[in-house]
Parts: sequence; structure tokens; C-alpha cells
Amino acid sequence: MKKKLLLHSCCGPCSTSVIDKLKNDYDLTIFYYNPNIYPQEEYIKRLNEQKRYLSLSGQDIKVIDGEYLDNQLFYDRFLGYEDCAEGGDRCKICIFLRLKKTAELAKSMGYSLFASTLSVSPHKNANLINEFGLKLQDEYDIEYLVSDFKKQDGYLNSIKLSKSYGLYRQNYCGCKYSIH
Repeated sequence: MKKKLLLHSCCGPCSTSVIDKLKNDYDLTIFYYNPNIYPQEEYIKRLNEQKRYLSLSGQDIKVIDGEYLDNQLFYDRFLGYEDCAEGGDRCKICIFLRLKKTAELAKSMGYSLFASTLSVSPHKNANLINEFGLKLQDEYDIEYLVSDFKKQDGYLNSIKLSKSYGLYRQNYCGCKYSIH
């Protein structure tokens, strides 16, 4: 029997190659938790692309919508960090909060382990993501899947798969401070 893995997904395009890599070894559920995404229309667009990818690819994988709610509560945690460069302290806080919510949900719903698609991006520090995941593993007593999904052409494969499915690929991470 496969272990149940709750996979935090930042977006459909990033999830493509990660799901492809994990689907044979784990019983996957996608947790789409991204209150950082701005504006709400962008959040909905990305969530719908996540669902569309799973449908088009024939993946029988459940998606849990972490809900948008009032993202101002999320943004209040960035006060004083608004001018940080992408990849800086603001991003560290954002990544940690999303991983924490994933660990909490995985534990409360009886999953075996949790992970995130975030490390597939060349703009994200896999070592930092794994450091946070391992800290949360200890805090919540649930296994974290250490990974760097950009390796072995993971990012390149996500681009290829996204193109083959005609997925919308955003040009910013999602937060209002990174809009180009």
C-alpha cells in the first residue's frame, strides 16, 4: 500500500513534473494553499489551471483548496519586509507559513507525509525549503519528503508538460510585491 502524501502545490505548471515523479510511489493529494497570490482573480486562475491539468492528464488526484480567505491577514505578517528582494526574508516567511499549514493539515487528516512543489522552481532555494520542512516534521511529528524537484531536469520537464497541456504560466511568484 502506498503512503499517503499531502503535496502542497504553488501552481499547476510547477506541479506537472512533480506529480509525474511521485504518482507511482505515493497516494497523492494536492493541497493548493497560496494566500500570498494577488489579486484574488489570479489565485482563482491558478487554482483552475491546477484542476484543469489533473483533468486533462487523466490524473485521479484530489485537490484540496486551501481557500483564499482574506489574504490581508497573510500579508500583515510581511510588515517591514515589503521592500525585500525576491528570495529574501519576506519569501522565507511566506514559504514557511505555507509549509506549516501543509504540515498541520497533513497531520490532522492522517497523511503519512507532506511535501511541496516549491523546490521545482529555479527561483526557490531547495535547501531552505527542506530545512523548513524538516523543522516542521519534528514539530508536527509527521514525515517530510526532502526533495529538490528541479534536479534531473524537473524544471525543464515542468515547462515541457505545461506547454503540451497549454497551461497558463504566470510571470511572477504570486505575491503583490513580485508583480512585474
